[in-house]
Amino acid sequence: MKWRLAAGLAMAAGLALSACSTAPTPARPAHPASRSASGHRARATAAAGLAVQPAATGAPAHLPGCTTAATPARYLRATRAMIRTGGDPFGVAVTPDGRYVFVSGAGSVQVFRSGPGLALTRVREVTVPASLAGEALTSGGRYLLVASNRGAVVIDVAAAEQGRPHAVLGTLAAPHGVGAIEVAITHNSQLAFVSLEYSDDIAVFRLHRALVSGFGPADYVGSIPAGQAVVGLALSPDGRWLYATSELDPRVAQIRNDQSRTSQGSLSVISVPRAATDPAHSVLTTVAAGCEPVRVIASAGGAVVWVTARGSNTLLGFSTALLRKHPGRSLIARVGVGQAPVGLALVDHGRQIVVADSNRFDTPGASASLAVVRVADALAGRPALAGLLPAGLFPREMALAPGGRTLLVTCFSSGQLELVDLAGLP
Repeated sequence: MKWRLAAGLAMAAGLALSACSTAPTPARPAHPASRSASGHRARATAAAGLAVQPAATGAPAHLPGCTTAATPARYLRATRAMIRTGGDPFGVAVTPDGRYVFVSGAGSVQVFRSGPGLALTRVREVTVPASLAGEALTSGGRYLLVASNRGAVVIDVAAAEQGRPHAVLGTLAAPHGVGAIEVAITHNSQLAFVSLEYSDDIAVFRLHRALVSGFGPADYVGSIPAGQAVVGLALSPDGRWLYATSELDPRVAQIRNDQSRTSQGSLSVISVPRAATDPAHSVLTTVAAGCEPVRVIASAGGAVVWVTARGSNTLLGFSTALLRKHPGRSLIARVGVGQAPVGLALVDHGRQIVVADSNRFDTPGASASLAVVRVADALAGRPALAGLLPAGLFPREMALAPGGRTLLVTCFSSGQLELVDLAGLP
C-alpha cells in the first residue's frame, strides 16, 4: 500500500524513535521516565474519577508483539438480547434521546425504535446503494454520517426516523479515497474526518459548508497521512486533537530498525485546527501501538486514550499529555484480552471498558466474546480483566445508549445486534 510522510514531520519521526524504545524497569525508580509515566498514570486515574493506591503504580507498560494467545477469563452474568438485522451489520449509533438506533450494513441503514428494557423494533430502512461502515452523529443528533466508499453519506436523522423521502442529503467524497471505515465529527459540526483504509489516509471535509451550500468538490479540504490501513478515529473531548490508528506503519519499523516488528502499527496525534487548513502537515506525533491497532477511544476527561491492538490481543492505554510531550513514555497501561479485539466502549461512568473480542480470523479453539476491563486496575498495573460476556459472531462496533445502562454491539458475521444490560456487571 502507498503511504506518504509529509516533509514537515521530521520532528515527529524523531519523537517516534523515543516512542518505540523499551521502557525502564522498576529497578530504577530515580529514572525520570519511570517517575513521569507513573505520575501520569496516577493523574490519568484521578482524572477519570477513580481511586488508585500510589504503591500499585509501576514502570511504564511495554509494547506487545504479535500473538494469537488470548487471556483466559471467567464468563460473567448479564441480561442480553440478540436482535436479527440480517446482512452484515457494521456501524451503530443511538440518538441523544435514546428513542432510535441506526445500524449500517450492505446497502442500507436500518432504523430501530427503542422499547422497554432491551426491546427494539425495526421501523424504517434508508437505502444507500453502497457498502456502509462506521457511523457518527453530529452534536445534538441532527445528522448521521456513515462511512462509505470515498468518504461518508450524510443522513437527515428526523427524516430517517419518520420515513420521509430524501433522508440522504448528500455524500462527502475524497477524490482518490478508497475504503472508508470510521467517521469523527467536530463538536461544532464544522469538520468531518473519515479514515480511508485502502488509500492510507484520513480525509478532511467541510461538513458545515456542505450542509449549508450543497455537496460538491469544495467540501474536501485534503488528506492526512497516517500510515497504512488507517482505521480507528477518536476526537479529544475538547476537540483540539484527533487520534488515529494505523494497522501497519512502515515508519515505525524504519525508525526502530527492527525487522522483527514489521507488523507494528501506530497511533497518531493530529492537530484539529491545523487539519482544517493544512491536513498534510497536521500530524503532531506518531508512536508504535502494538500489532494491528484498529480502534481508539478517549476517556471522558481526555487524559487517556485506549487502543485495541488486534494482532496483539491487547488493550493499550496511552497518556495523552505524554503523547504530545514525551511520546516514548506515553504507554501507561496494557491488558491482555480475547482473540482479535476490535471495537471498544467506556461504560459505568468510565470505570470499565468493554472490548469486542472479534475472533474475526477464526482462530482454532477460540470464540468471540466481550471482555470487561477494570480501568483503575489497568492504570495501576494490576490484573484488570474482570471477565467475559457471550457475543455473536464477529462483534465489531459499539454504542452506549443515553443513561449508560445499555450497550449495543453489531455482530457482523452473524447478522445480529446485541444489547447488553450493564446494570448487573460487577
